[in-house]
Amino acid sequence: MKDKILQTLRDLRAYALSKNVEVEFFYHEEDSYLMRFANSAISLNTNEHLIRLDITAYEDRKRASYSLITDLQKLEEMKQGVDIAAEMVKHAMPLSYQPTVPTFAESFADESAFDSTLAIISNEERLAYFNEAVKGLETDDIKLSGIFSCGSNVVAQINTHSEHTQYFKTSDAQVSIVLSHSTLKWEVIAEQSAQKKADLDPSALYRDLSFLLDRYQHDAPQQIPLGKYNIVFGPAASGDLLNMMNWIGFSGGSMKRGFSFISEDQVGTKVFSDKFNLTDDATNLDTFPFQRDLTGMKRTKFPIFENGVFKSFTWDQDDADEFEAKPTGHTVMHKSLVLGGGEKNVSTLEELVNLPRENDILYIPFLHYMNIVNPSKGLVTASSRFGALLLKKDGSVVVPYNVRVTQSLLDIFGDKVAWMSKSQTINNTSQSYGARNPTAIIVPTFIKVDDLEISHSNSSY
Repeated sequence: MKDKILQTLRDLRAYALSKNVEVEFFYHEEDSYLMRFANSAISLNTNEHLIRLDITAYEDRKRASYSLITDLQKLEEMKQGVDIAAEMVKHAMPLSYQPTVPTFAESFADESAFDSTLAIISNEERLAYFNEAVKGLETDDIKLSGIFSCGSNVVAQINTHSEHTQYFKTSDAQVSIVLSHSTLKWEVIAEQSAQKKADLDPSALYRDLSFLLDRYQHDAPQQIPLGKYNIVFGPAASGDLLNMMNWIGFSGGSMKRGFSFISEDQVGTKVFSDKFNLTDDATNLDTFPFQRDLTGMKRTKFPIFENGVFKSFTWDQDDADEFEAKPTGHTVMHKSLVLGGGEKNVSTLEELVNLPRENDILYIPFLHYMNIVNPSKGLVTASSRFGALLLKKDGSVVVPYNVRVTQSLLDIFGDKVAWMSKSQTINNTSQSYGARNPTAIIVPTFIKVDDLEISHSNSSY
């Protein structure tokens, strides 16, 4: 199949050259499988195979794209797409800058993050995974919901500047399991990311779900007072915060557009806690990496923060063209963010609850409906959801109703950071809309931040 894909792209390139059109082709193929649960039953079990082809034509500073969902047997239809893009670009408004069409110096193919056994995991195996993860936990009142999404992804490229191609193939799975009380309306959740079949471990989800379920069934619920708390963020919360920073923090294009809380003169200065070490690590297969970016630049480990010191903005090719900057190998569908672990020996929620503590600790594993309040100050807002706990200094545990956190990322990851766990967790941040784009961020399993303010506290679940 790989040979057929690349030959089709070469045939399309030859056709574009015969038409004297400057064109680049972006091929995306996905095999996607989704099993969804609701009310302790399978509510949806579906799969789809899609091939998308994006054709972008250039004429000096003008650019126009035409996209189609197609099939490898429909070469003539794809050639018509070239003709349409070539006609569209004639009528496009010129850009304010000269866009770059890369010239690939060599062909490149990477299938290191592909596992065929994960890509074709059966319905029976997915169902068995869920059954093991929630064995004995469901009741008449406690209902199961969630998803098991898996599949494979192929991205391939060519353009009229050279005959060389790029080809990437990955496999991925994303699992979310929710147990909710049908009348009390509380919810607890456990998640898992997999790049290969061996990563799937339903026993780990059972451990987390059963522990949280015991707490939510037996510890007292409470509306907690407003004020400042020492907060421990779980991996999903930390991953979402970093995902937001990816947008309004270290993106060079965002910075130039005034949509970042980091300025150019802060390169080389301390911005966050000295415990904060963030890397874009394209060598880490758990992040479904691009080891070359879509312009052909080689990607390995790119330091963004070292001991809190800001090292560099990330620049994709188009932003670099617009703002006359140097691209950094970040013309990719997603980065491979890794936040380094710390020194605290705690790797499970049970271990966290059993740690000795001098003050109350609010544990927030998930942040819900996160949004930006002020990008230039890094100010974001979100509410807690799915399994928050208030760990009292006297050793008791309270189940808090949902609270809202409105804080700057500069505070959350700044000098208020008390510790980060040595253990790390893969937080799958893949979106279920649009073309399949498996994405994961690796974060410390727990991050404790002192003196963060709770701005709202619900009176019920």
